[in-house]
Amino acid sequence: MSDDNKHDRDTPTWERETLQKLVLATVREQRASRRWGIFFRLLTLMMVFLVVWAYFDFDFPSLAEEKIGPHTALIEIDGEIDVEGTGAADNVIPSLNKAFSDEGAAAIVLRINSPGGSPVQAGIIVDEIKRLRAEYPEKPLYVVVDEICASGGYYIAAAADRIYVNKASIVGSVGVLMDGFGFTGLMNKLGVERRLLTAGEHKGFMDPFSPQSESQKQYAQQMLNEIHQQFIAVVREGRGARLKETPDMFSGLFWTGARAVKMGLADGFGTVDTVARDVVKAEDVVDYTQQEGLPERVLKRFGAAVGEGAVKAMTHAPIPSVR
Repeated sequence: MSDDNKHDRDTPTWERETLQKLVLATVREQRASRRWGIFFRLLTLMMVFLVVWAYFDFDFPSLAEEKIGPHTALIEIDGEIDVEGTGAADNVIPSLNKAFSDEGAAAIVLRINSPGGSPVQAGIIVDEIKRLRAEYPEKPLYVVVDEICASGGYYIAAAADRIYVNKASIVGSVGVLMDGFGFTGLMNKLGVERRLLTAGEHKGFMDPFSPQSESQKQYAQQMLNEIHQQFIAVVREGRGARLKETPDMFSGLFWTGARAVKMGLADGFGTVDTVARDVVKAEDVVDYTQQEGLPERVLKRFGAAVGEGAVKAMTHAPIPSVR
């Protein structure tokens, strides 16, 4: 008899059972480890997919949107008319295009709560509204004012078919401003000398650390007047015969909603719900407002910062604003 067989025969039963249990436990642990490894790899893959999906903002078609019946399309502008946020042309225009092209949208309601902002952004939005209204003449665009619709906000509102307000809403302020500061007096008191070298007679235009010349002031005023006339032309074209012009209508003053209706700056009183129900006759309201994700906000902020830096590098002048 071999020594191995003898050893096996002499090994107690409990030792063999213990060894078998240890082996089985090891196998089970390895299997569990593999299963958890597969689980975590799948989880990581899913997270990577979600991050990529969020970053590139893939727009998969929604069955709910495809099957929805007649409704009122809502687009919101809340805050300043600027290069970012709900008042940015890059956000408003895609929303307008989606709403106008949707066969189920009986009308578009633009809800505005804005003190104004960039005349450029407002002008781009107005031009697109005109184009869409010409392309879809059967589909009206209404504006509903919340708290305030002034300056750049009203610039956009004037392009609508009708404007509805609350009696206490703030409406109007058809004017343009350019603001800044001058520090020359303080610098003289502190004994600070401004050393500015330029190539070009007006390259230091509106530099806050240099005295303001009369020619620069006149040039800035001329530019403001030109933008103001553009604003007035948009209001007159949009409101037409409904406008009851007064000497101070385009002076930059603003009025309550009740007064705005009497002056022809607005058409009546209403909310999104009452306009959808009583005017559009489509009570279901669907929000088409484009929402920005984090990547888009970061990229836009970066682009805005680069653009602002370029402007500052070219000129010290503040940017005109309809607010």
